[in-house]
Order: sequence, then structure tokens, then C-alpha cells
Amino acid sequence: MLLKACLNGARRPAEHPALPITPEQLAMDVRRVVAAGARAVHVHAKDAEGADTLAAPALARVLEAIRSTVPDIGIGATTGAWAMPDPDQRVAAIGSWTELPDFASVNWHETGADEVAAALRRRGVGVEAGLWHREGADAWLASTHRDRCCRVMVELPDGLDPAATQAEAERLLAQLGLGNGERRLGRIPVLLHGEGTSCWPALKHAGRRGLQVRIGLEDVLVLPDGSPAPDNASLVVAARDLLRATPVS
Repeated sequence: MLLKACLNGARRPAEHPALPITPEQLAMDVRRVVAAGARAVHVHAKDAEGADTLAAPALARVLEAIRSTVPDIGIGATTGAWAMPDPDQRVAAIGSWTELPDFASVNWHETGADEVAAALRRRGVGVEAGLWHREGADAWLASTHRDRCCRVMVELPDGLDPAATQAEAERLLAQLGLGNGERRLGRIPVLLHGEGTSCWPALKHAGRRGLQVRIGLEDVLVLPDGSPAPDNASLVVAARDLLRATPVS
């Protein structure tokens, strides 16, 4: 089961004292989460103010720092519209990248998702489909890029309690056609994760389902017991322990 660490997301530096922002901080954090059990990472490059950016120089610095520190880890990046709302500009930014991530997430509810996915594939970057809700799932199911993705991420919102998390997860998985006991859509693996209140219940449910998972300060700032998470590595350790204690059904 893949455990991916999502290290910073769109969060700003003030949101957590251990949030990695600079290339050097991200590289050191990758080393720690890999030692803790992560087998892939997802990072957001930042500008001078700590906001997400798709700019080629910023992404190159992050990728170079990580690869010089942990050479063999798979690295994912974002193409989120909040970093660059105009889809044509996102496509142009991807075309300008001088260092390439191994994969990048594309949110299928965002305008221009198909064009962004095509731009990534032209560069040889794997496409992770981010499906945040039913409308996003419908858009992905209708996409010509559907069968060319390297991973499908079913993403659940903050504000759900454990029962609602499981129910929403099952609704989305059923919408995609993933039956009980199935972990892939054809050849494409499925990752399930939540945010905030849904994060730990989603991880536990993914463990029961045998799905891929992710954890990190992008998604949650607390440990399963509700206490503040010291850093990303502590979240990975907690996730690993929770998964080991959760039998696959």
C-alpha cells in the first residue's frame, strides 16, 4: 500500500511552525518522511511570500534540492488553479518547466483540467486525477485522459465526521465504479484521503479498503488523538501505525 506524504500544500508559513517552505526545508523534510515510511511525496513550490507558484525557477529549485538529498523518491507537484487561475497560463507554465516532477495532480473540477493534463503528458509527467466531489468525478469519467492517468485521488473535505467521511467515500468510489475489494480502476490505482476532520477517518477507511493513502501537513495539523502534530514525519509515523492496526476487509 502506497503511503504518500503531502508536505505543505497551499498553506502559508504562519499556519504551522514546521511547515516546509524553502527548497532546503522541503528536502530535509522529504528525508525525514521517507525514513518514517513514506514512499512518495507531494510538494508545492512557493514564492518569496510563501504562496504557491507554478513558476519554473521555483519548482526547479525544489526538485533539485529534493533529488540531491533523496535521489530515488517519487515527487509530485501541484497544478492547482489557486496558484494560477488562467488555464492557458497554467499550460504555458508547464511548458516552461526546466525540471520535471514525476507526477502532478490535476483537479478535474477546475476549468481547463483536460488541457492541463495534456500539457503534463506532453512533457512526460504522470497525471494524478484529483476528484474532490461528484461533479469532478463526472468530469473525469467523461475525459479522454481518464485512462492515461497514473493515479486517481478521491479527496474528501474538512467538516465531515467519521460516519459522513465513510459514507461520502463510498458514494464517490461507487460513482467511479470501484467495487468492494477492488483497489484499481483498470490499471489505475486509487488513493483515498481527507482533509481536516475527515483526514484520519478517511485514512482508516482507505486502510480497510486496501487503497493508497497520503498524509501530511497539507491535509491535517493534528495527530489521530487530536493533539498538535509536531511535523510531517510524526504524521507519517501515526499513519503507518494506524494502517498496521487496520485489517484490510
